[in-house]
Order: sequence, then C-alpha cells, then structure tokens
Amino acid sequence: MSQGFDYDLIIIGAGVGGHGAALHAVAQGLNTAIIEAAEMGGTCINRGCIPSKALLAASGRVRELRQTQHLRSMGVHVGEVQYDRQGIAAHADNLVNTIRSNMTNSLKRLGVDLIQGWGKVAAAQKVTVETPEGEKNYSAENIILAPGSVPFVPPGIDLDGKTVFTSDDALKLETVPPWITIIGSGYIGLEFADVYSALGSEITMVEALDKLMPTFDPDIAKIAKRVLLDSRDVETYAGVFATKITPGTPVMIELTDAQSKEVVEVLEVDACLVATGRIPVTNKLNLEAVGVETDRRGFIPVNDYLQVIADGEPVPHLWAIGDATGKMMLAHAASAQGVAVVETIQGRDRHVDYRSIPAAAFTHPEISFVGLTEPQAKELGESEGFEVGTARTYFKANSKALAEAETDGIAKIIYRKDTGELLGVHIIGIHAADLIQEAANAIANRQSVRELAFNVHTHPTLCEVLDEAYKRTLEAA
Repeated sequence: MSQGFDYDLIIIGAGVGGHGAALHAVAQGLNTAIIEAAEMGGTCINRGCIPSKALLAASGRVRELRQTQHLRSMGVHVGEVQYDRQGIAAHADNLVNTIRSNMTNSLKRLGVDLIQGWGKVAAAQKVTVETPEGEKNYSAENIILAPGSVPFVPPGIDLDGKTVFTSDDALKLETVPPWITIIGSGYIGLEFADVYSALGSEITMVEALDKLMPTFDPDIAKIAKRVLLDSRDVETYAGVFATKITPGTPVMIELTDAQSKEVVEVLEVDACLVATGRIPVTNKLNLEAVGVETDRRGFIPVNDYLQVIADGEPVPHLWAIGDATGKMMLAHAASAQGVAVVETIQGRDRHVDYRSIPAAAFTHPEISFVGLTEPQAKELGESEGFEVGTARTYFKANSKALAEAETDGIAKIIYRKDTGELLGVHIIGIHAADLIQEAANAIANRQSVRELAFNVHTHPTLCEVLDEAYKRTLEAA
C-alpha cells in the first residue's frame, strides 16, 4: 500500500467504468476501494444498456412472431401472438439483479472494498463519504472520478414519472401507452420506438434538429428512417422543439418551429418519453476543493490521459472517466478509460483511441458504427489534403441474410484514397452490433482496406458484407 494512505486507489462511482478500473487495479496489485451512493453497476446495469436490451429482446420476439407474412415465406405458420407486459418487465428486472449481483460479488472476491455513500473530493488525495452512519474520510494516492450521468430534461418539460418520463422510468415498462410521443431521435429514442411499436403503441417522434438521427452517417439515417420509422407508421417531426409538456390525461405537448419560433401544433397523447440525451452527475463532487471548474454542462475537464484539469494544468493524482468526461457516453468507453488510467498510474502511459470505439443501437434491425461519418472524413481530408473514398454493400446480396429472410440494410466503409486507411464503418442490418467489431479492430490498427480486402471470411456468413465492401475498394483503385 502507498505510504501514509488508506488506499492506493479510490474510485468514486461503481458503474461499468469504475468496475473496469477496479478490476484492472487489483490485477496490478493496487489496494482499491469503490464508493457508490446508489446501486452497484451505475447507469448501464440499472437504468441503461442491460434492462433496455432485455426489453428489446422480448419485444423483438413479439414483433418477429407477428410478422406472419415474413414467416410464411419461410414455411413457418404461427397463431395469435400475445405478450405479458409484467412478464417482460420482470425479465428486465431479473437480468439487472443478476448482473448487479455478479458485479458486486466479483469485486468482493477480489478484495475491493465497497463503501456505500455519497463520495466527494475533500482535498488533494482525500475524499469524504456521506453515509447513513455519518461522514467518513479516506485518503488515497490516486482518486478516479466516475460519477456517471442522468437524463437531461429541457426547460418547459414537467415530469411526473407516469405520463411524462425519461428512460429511467420507461425501463420499468409499467404501461404500454396506446399513443406515445418520443422526444429525441438518438439511440435511446430509436430503441424505445422499437420496443413500443412492437408492443402495439402508436408513436410520434420529435427531433429538434433539422433532420432525424442527426449523429448517424447520412446514408444510414436514410435507411433507418425507412426501415425503423416509415415502415412502422411512426409519425415524425424534425426541426421542431417540444417547448412545453404538461403531464396528465391527456399529455399536452406544445411543438414550436426551430426557425420561426412559432407554435406549429399541440399534441394530445397518452404518454411522452423524454429522450434528449444525458448530463453528468458532477454538481455534488465538491471539485472546487481542488480548484476544478466543470464546463457549463457539468463535464469535468481532462487531458488526453484523463487527468483532471484546473487552470490549464493537471491536478496531481486526480483522474476522471466515463460519461462525466464528455468524451463518449458509452459503457465500454468508460471501461477502456478506467483501464487506461490504471496503466498510466502504473507508469505505462496510455490514452484511449476514441476513433476505434464502436457504438450500436439495438433496434430491429440493428445499427452500428465506428470511426468517422462521411462528412467528418471529408472535413478531415480537406484539412490534411487527402481524398475520401466510400464503398457500400447490401444485405440483400448476402447469402446468410437471404437465408434468414432479413435483407434490409447496408454496410458502408469510408477510407483514404491515398493510403487506403480505414476511417469509418457504418452498418444497418441483422446483427450489425456484432459485425462492427471486426471494423473497430481494423481501425484500432490503422489498417488499409487494401490489406483487409485479402482477409478470408467464413461463407456463408453476415460478415461477408464487410468482406465485399473491402474488395470493392480494389475495383475503385
């Protein structure tokens, strides 16, 4: 143990990032403690990735079994399909409890001290924890801040947790509203649109920016709109703000044009899900004790090695990871950051390559991407003096997708024409979330499409959509 300290490492926040950092720290021989105010597992395990995937899996089965024409084309006949809302909700809850228990047990088994309470910075290398038994103080050679995030609720929106709610409440699936409005067309909005539409809800989706799915590559967004929204009769608005939302029966939603600032419509619906992004939980960390100021949104300033910054300089022995850094609000990114910090603490400086971290929306079909979108790649090309090439392949030409009768989707790759370096890959289609990892590994190694084109892929498999895309770059050379 470090001389004069209670611990080598204290981590504030027991989400996926804090958990990943703790596991790696113990493996490196560091005496480690985690401080957590709520449930072990943080957002991902309790209110994000895990329960939402359970809902998507169950509702996806309902959707699949109700697509009788699709099944008949494969010679499969099914009767009337019904579902038990409470049963689906219980499936999600049971999964959360299992994974949370596994996570807690793994930390205890490795000797990580679990401290329950609200942790905050007290001074350099010191933390204070507010516990039911009173305030407790601890010291550590290094401190990692991993406080996570909560849903962002714009001004003018009142929540009651029943008729107007965020994803935190939606994951409980207490009701399946006949008509629900979803505010936001990002990953959270799309996934819940998938769940609710499969279970029979009518949906209206509202996006404040001038196009739906603004963070997706344009080609992917175009297909996603057709497959995930238009084909399911989801009504959509773009370039419109929900300036006022009042809970009740019905829920009243005032829609205002983003350009003219005029009210264009007032919706009366059964429920409203607010899916407008997330903000960090940093306001009670007492960062002023070490001279640190968050930005206006609450994100903690860090350098490339995730050292916390105050007045332009790193604060010794203080680090931040996960959603609170504002880098990539993804569980696996947080875990990678935690591992990188532990490596740096141990004298092996390591930073995270964000370009090679993949992301996915677990809709039906799935969407995934890694690296740059085509507009981002072209902007980089203009600044660095290279041309951008693209190649597209379609699931409707893939043997495995044809066998599954799941042929909606494309794989799109983006690369430098001069060196062939792979810059980005975007997929919408069956099992896209699994397919993206191959591309992520290639980007991490800065591989050229001219090398990737000679890799051998199993036939017949879905991964051949990437194989074909790589080979098409040779034709264009």
